[in-house]
Amino acid sequence: MTSSMRAIVLHGKEDLRIESVPMPEPATGEVVLRVGAALTCGTDLKVYRRGYHAKMLVPPTLFGHEVAGTVAAIGPGVQAWETGDRVVALNSAPCGVCLFCRKLQPNLCSDLLFNNGAYAEYICVPARIVEKNTLPVPVGLPFEHAALTEPLACVVHGFEESGAQAGDTVAVIGAGPIGLMFMRVAAIAGCRVIAVVKRDDQVASARRFGAVETVQIAEGSDTVDRVRQLTEQGEGADVVIECVATPNTWQEAVAMVRKGGVVNLFGGPPAGTQVCFDTNRLHYGDITLKASFHHTPETCRRAFALIVSGTAKPEEFITASASLEAVPEVFRRMIGRAALGVLDIKTAVFPGVAG
Repeated sequence: MTSSMRAIVLHGKEDLRIESVPMPEPATGEVVLRVGAALTCGTDLKVYRRGYHAKMLVPPTLFGHEVAGTVAAIGPGVQAWETGDRVVALNSAPCGVCLFCRKLQPNLCSDLLFNNGAYAEYICVPARIVEKNTLPVPVGLPFEHAALTEPLACVVHGFEESGAQAGDTVAVIGAGPIGLMFMRVAAIAGCRVIAVVKRDDQVASARRFGAVETVQIAEGSDTVDRVRQLTEQGEGADVVIECVATPNTWQEAVAMVRKGGVVNLFGGPPAGTQVCFDTNRLHYGDITLKASFHHTPETCRRAFALIVSGTAKPEEFITASASLEAVPEVFRRMIGRAALGVLDIKTAVFPGVAG
């Protein structure tokens, strides 16, 4: 291994640069991966636009967190892995001893250890993630498919917490990458999926990813009423999952769920955002509000199983590819394409491909 490598460094708001940085050296319990593939992510895009992440990143810093690759070096004490092993390393791992871990809520761990630096030739995986959240990638499974484990694990966690059962009607608001993943997971579980989308291209995408009905938002049209008309006796969906993160869609989610139903407010609005709900409907409708966050080691494994088996059809989430050198342009394009209303699900970044 050389003494330096190429990596993408976040310097601030919309400021990504490819630089030569020191090659990571694994400490006790750590491994260094040669990155096979890294995936773009909506969270990364938000960080890029804001220039920081309060919990995970302070610039200048290495960037990216959805990654799979080959073990290139191991630190002292590592016994589970050898150089040459194909693995997917998740972006976090809980401590296992804090209040929330003991309450079986490791996604809320008080000392949740995050890892970033996927957009690089190599990435060092901390010992805790090596121990708790690194999984073997079967020969033949593309690295870009394995790297989908992290976002899919968040969706699996959110779906399981929503309590949907086979035969239930699940309304998913939003057809971005996370919304499409919820549609796919709900369809796999045997649910009847109604997708609430904004653009023409999202109608086709929603149906491809599992929706049997689509409601397209249109000026002058009552979205909530149209969704309810598609449910049994017009009572509303059994479960509504909100993936847009605006106050209006949070309110609509509560309005389109049936009495006794569950709303998962999965999309997270910016800090300080406030929403008004009809408390009469919440109380007398016996409505449950959930807000799921992140993933757990268990949901990571269940998500990975959906990928390895092919059930999740991971190839359908990869819509573009790029070299490491192209990453700054990829993120500039992601902002522009979002403004134009063009669907990009995931771009796979391959550091080994020449720019």
